[in-house]
Amino acid sequence: MFIGHYAVAMAAKKAAPQASLGTLFLASQLVDLIWPVMLLLGIEHVKISPGITVVTPLDFYDYPITHSLIGVISWGVLLGAFYFYIKRDIRTSLVLMLCVFSHWILDFLTHRPDLPLSLSGDRFYGLGLWNSFSGTLVVELGLYVIGIAVYLNSTSAKDKSGNYGFWSLAVLLLIIYAANIFGSAPPNEIMIGYAGLGLWLFIPWAYWVDNHRKLKQ
Repeated sequence: MFIGHYAVAMAAKKAAPQASLGTLFLASQLVDLIWPVMLLLGIEHVKISPGITVVTPLDFYDYPITHSLIGVISWGVLLGAFYFYIKRDIRTSLVLMLCVFSHWILDFLTHRPDLPLSLSGDRFYGLGLWNSFSGTLVVELGLYVIGIAVYLNSTSAKDKSGNYGFWSLAVLLLIIYAANIFGSAPPNEIMIGYAGLGLWLFIPWAYWVDNHRKLKQ
């Protein structure tokens, strides 16, 4: 799952209108933002195994800190608690926690059984939607369209930057998604980590876009 996580962030704007889209992006993708750091430090691991699923050649065989159920819940609680400490906004804090947790739910839908429940990583789960190319496209693109629609229904552009900035962000995410599923396998595991760090760039972009939009009355 890739753009599906961003879809959750966009849709969450309606539930947490005081949160910037950048903050919602951070929440929905938090574990995937931390994962490349863990990968490059050698704390978590991935293998390139062409054919392991129809959609992705990546074998996520060791990532309990970021992607176990306990790990995801813990990251969500930490982010929610930090936001509440800063903003004293319980509603938004809870929405951010749910956005983090939604990452495991969507990954559970798409991944093969490689998602651990605990940090020990002794039991693995996943429904394996990635074994169906058409099914993956329908679900993820469908979520993305819904997320965009909810965000646009909740906000309006203050100026051209709010309009073109949002659509350029949305289109670029879609292009990256297409490149991932239609492109060739990455050359090595290290490049996966460095490419993953690029996801951080979408956080300030989303903050900038949201600053140029306003809530609809």
